[in-house]
Amino acid sequence: MAVRAGRSPRAGALSSAPALVVTLLLGVLLLLLPPSAPAAGATDGAQAGPEAVELVRFTGEGCPKCAEQSAWLAEQAPRFPGLVVVEHEVWADAQGRALFVRTGEELGFEASSVPTTVLGERVWIGWTDAIAEDLAAALDRAVAGRSVQPGVYGTPGAGTCSQEALACESGAGAVVDVPLLGEVDLGARSLLVSTLVIGFVDGVNPCSLWAISVLLTIVVRTASRRRVVAVGGTFLLVTAGMYALYMAGIYSALSVATHLAAVQAVVAVVAGVVGVVSVKDYVAFKRGISFTIPDAAKPGLYKRMRAAAGQDRLGPALLATAALGVAVSLLETPCTAGFPVLWTGLLQQAGVPAGEAAALFGAYMVPFLLDEIVVVAVAVGTMRALRLQEHHGQVLKLFAGITMLALAGVIVVAPDIMEKPLQALAVFAAASVLTGLVHVVATAVRRRRAVAPEATPVG
Repeated sequence: MAVRAGRSPRAGALSSAPALVVTLLLGVLLLLLPPSAPAAGATDGAQAGPEAVELVRFTGEGCPKCAEQSAWLAEQAPRFPGLVVVEHEVWADAQGRALFVRTGEELGFEASSVPTTVLGERVWIGWTDAIAEDLAAALDRAVAGRSVQPGVYGTPGAGTCSQEALACESGAGAVVDVPLLGEVDLGARSLLVSTLVIGFVDGVNPCSLWAISVLLTIVVRTASRRRVVAVGGTFLLVTAGMYALYMAGIYSALSVATHLAAVQAVVAVVAGVVGVVSVKDYVAFKRGISFTIPDAAKPGLYKRMRAAAGQDRLGPALLATAALGVAVSLLETPCTAGFPVLWTGLLQQAGVPAGEAAALFGAYMVPFLLDEIVVVAVAVGTMRALRLQEHHGQVLKLFAGITMLALAGVIVVAPDIMEKPLQALAVFAAASVLTGLVHVVATAVRRRRAVAPEATPVG
């Protein structure tokens, strides 16, 4: 691994007359010599070797995190043959600072924190264990001649250093114990709070609640708690698996996009459209464009539910329930389109790698399934199923729509807010308060219209 500061000077050309004479004589002698035999093991084509890769570092003099990264690169040098590290000091060097700012404008990151590392169009802000792991994987790809996905990984304040105090943020965040997954360390730029709240809001959508409540209404008639637990649990597992595939597909689609600004715009537009339609459903439920399970599809679902619950043996009943779960997941896709796009867009914006995204998805599913787990638990305990009324579905639509519109606005104006727990909670709290106000005002208006005497015609 070669290390150089800034641009290496060009080698000077020979300009003296004696040097020119010597060069000409050597050229004549080489022409007169017979061609040499190929070396053993040589082939007609050039031997493929490691790619020459340039890694650009923006650092500050005396920055401890920069020194840690330098030591890591020196230690890893044998692993990355052909790697050239170009370092620009930005605290004391005006030219380096100007280049830092230009690079930030070109690649879409805030040029304010060191160390910042650039490989092609991939940017790492700060230096943490997670960044080291991600950088190593990217260097492996680059040295092997494979493309490296563009994007910005990390944010100021996580594993970065301050010029004034030479103090560094460790980047270590809370370690969260996620059920079934164990401890997840998500760092100072944690999206955990946003993930949990988005998962909860996504989970209280009327489509999934309607499906599970109708299914349990049919199953509890068998008077078998064992069957209620088995059928309800199977339905939840299948729909969760379908949702995992759905979100993985969105994440993969966004991963191949090369322009983060375009991804951000698409995510905001999709969320905005879904949010507007959801709010419309509160005012004019199922009139016009509506992201709900179509009424025409419900007789078929009722038939599948009765078939699943009416099986004499539990095995066929569970297979029928699994098939029902797949069918319901496909039909309710419009109901759940907005939040998965929003959430995966936030992950891409923050440069979250696949491993951390998988852990966050596990955290997402806990609140996402919470309301349905409660519905199943109530059915098991009381042998009665909760039923979702239409006006409940309208309020849920309003809440989801306003929340989605708020998140779409945040993504456009200041996406970093969603990585800061208190600010993310403030966004959701504001959406909840606005939902309550709108519902209270709308309810008062509807009641006034219902009791108002009809106007007497004049004349």
